[in-house]
Amino acid sequence: MSLLIARARGAFSRFFAMLMKEFIQLRRDRITLATMITVPLMQLFLFGYAINTTPRHLPTAVLLQENTDVGRSVLAALRNTAFFDIRHVATGEAELDSLLRSGVVLFAIEIPAGFERALRRGETPAMLVAADATDPVAAGSVLGALEGVVRSALSRDRVITVAASSPAPFEIRQHRRYNPAGSSQLNIVPGLLGTILTMTMLIFTALSVTREVERGTMESLLAMPIRPLEIMLGKIAPYVAVGFLQASLIITAGTLFIAANLSIGYTFSTLAQNQLQAVQMAMMFFLPNILLSGFMFPFAGMPVWAQWVGECLPLTHYIRIVRGIMLKGADLADLQRDGLWLAGLMLIAMTIAVRRFRQTLD
Repeated sequence: MSLLIARARGAFSRFFAMLMKEFIQLRRDRITLATMITVPLMQLFLFGYAINTTPRHLPTAVLLQENTDVGRSVLAALRNTAFFDIRHVATGEAELDSLLRSGVVLFAIEIPAGFERALRRGETPAMLVAADATDPVAAGSVLGALEGVVRSALSRDRVITVAASSPAPFEIRQHRRYNPAGSSQLNIVPGLLGTILTMTMLIFTALSVTREVERGTMESLLAMPIRPLEIMLGKIAPYVAVGFLQASLIITAGTLFIAANLSIGYTFSTLAQNQLQAVQMAMMFFLPNILLSGFMFPFAGMPVWAQWVGECLPLTHYIRIVRGIMLKGADLADLQRDGLWLAGLMLIAMTIAVRRFRQTLD
């Protein structure tokens, strides 16, 4: 019996020693420890609070062709509903089209002249609604609620009498712009292009410096009369050529997007101590890109704080640019806001990467 107890104690002491050794090793590898803790928390936080498959408060513009009681009643109802967020009251159809094409709003509602008079005569006037259908999920979920909002507003304000069981005394003519068939492929393919570029560019450059360290060639690199910025540009340039090949359909937007992602990947490379840590950092950055850029879930349906996080991701602006070019026929003026965002993110990432580059192996 004493022999069994002694063996058990010996086995437990060896197990405890190995356990403590692993905890010490894990404490020394702080990036891996942070990844193990941060990634599950990030997933729980994003899926629990940021992702919303039933979007609310979607940006909307309204054009009132007549200043009547019905028009004001409908506008007030749209302001008070949770579905629409009235950002602009347009003064003409040209302004309404520009707001929709540039992506400032997702919906454009027009109440034509003579709408109230036709209602009081018992006719069935038409209210015009143009929706940015480049995101079919966001457009489809809200268009179905518009008739109920307008009908309730007219009944509540007693502008006209609308019986609950009778058909609506007006017609809503929907125009799904840029994707009238609601094809999901037209929504997914532009975003998928940016997603693939994000993954490949991040991982390629995240391994660039750590690969030099692990192969033992960093000493030779540091001994050369070359500056950190020149090293970074030299390492990024080959992957820029690869990125150009992948983004050959949209070269102009791809330039800033590729450079921004490569700079972020290079920053990770200067922070990581080995290639595994570099890949872990790249994947941690890739997760919010997928969830908060508008690629998988409607961007406008996210909370305000999640939208601000999404605005700081290059993929968000690249998807808007690609969809604008491919589906809307947008020009440079319509896309300048997202282009400036990409340029700013690229400059910030490049500045951090150059400052973080270590001149010595320490």
